[in-house]
Amino acid sequence: MALMRATSPHARSGDDSAKVMLQVAAASIPGVLALVIYFGIGVLINIALCTVTALACEAAVMKLRGRPVGFYLRDYSALVTALLLGIALPPYCAWWLPMIGSAIAIVLAKHLYGGMGYNPFNPAMVGYVVLLISFPVDMTRWVGPAEVIQGAPSIGEAFALVFGNFSVDGFTRATPLEIVRLNESVLLSRLYELEPVLNKGTIAGLGWETASIGFLVGGLFLLYRRIITWHAPVAMLVALTLMSLLFYDSGSSLSEGSPALHLFSGATMLGAFFIITDPVSGATSNKGRLIFGAGVGLLTYVIRAWGAYPDAVAFAVLLMNFAAPTIDNYTLPRTYGHKRARHATDVEEQ
Repeated sequence: MALMRATSPHARSGDDSAKVMLQVAAASIPGVLALVIYFGIGVLINIALCTVTALACEAAVMKLRGRPVGFYLRDYSALVTALLLGIALPPYCAWWLPMIGSAIAIVLAKHLYGGMGYNPFNPAMVGYVVLLISFPVDMTRWVGPAEVIQGAPSIGEAFALVFGNFSVDGFTRATPLEIVRLNESVLLSRLYELEPVLNKGTIAGLGWETASIGFLVGGLFLLYRRIITWHAPVAMLVALTLMSLLFYDSGSSLSEGSPALHLFSGATMLGAFFIITDPVSGATSNKGRLIFGAGVGLLTYVIRAWGAYPDAVAFAVLLMNFAAPTIDNYTLPRTYGHKRARHATDVEEQ
């Protein structure tokens, strides 16, 4: 019987959910370090506030549901949700933003639907989008790179900005995507000369491009460890590249930016390797992941170029989360022993 259970076509993995989540968190370290180097410790403060709130909410919900609290905290899913949300939030935002966003992500986006494995939407992106829609001013005050603002806030200033009544406006700068999106007067080449965030960088803005490369390195680690598959990330990046190439006009004043800008600025790499690869809220088959990733890439460019939000990854992900069940229905792989693939809605023949 033991031999029968181990015989193909079954596959076994030595990684449980906790090990997978810890490896995802470890893979984010290069990108997080780059963000801290260029934007200061506000990134770490965000992650810490998100983590404390997420774990507290997870514990409270499990207690209310009569489930073993320690067992569910040790799967580290709440930790990864908090980490992704903390990375996405503007550094030095008011303390209550990470706490509200984390509570929404854990309580509403995750446990309202039954907990881990049942949530139809990515919890971190739900928390982010609710904050962005509810508090647009606070959520768009992204601090500039330390080199541009003549030094990142000190530790004392950082805590004063987050927990006090001090304004963060003196440290804020428009992001590269915002700069290009709002430009309507000068050629793109001239814009790169005028804007310090752009001219001090190489391809996509000082700090942003380095952080993107960091998340790319982390994503490659996840691929190497077979924590994720290549289908969704590659499909997203290819679709975004093709869209930006198709509508790139070589740099007029109305240009939406080069493919390099769209790939290595904003949350593109974070989204491609850490968000759309969520096995619960994304598509499940390899063909479905290709469609899902391509849809995210397409929608990201459409919203960036013609919508109101320059960095559109969160909205693109949630829109494709809506489509994931339909994608799964039409992309189920052929079941072992059957001659053709079936749809999830097909009635089993008697």
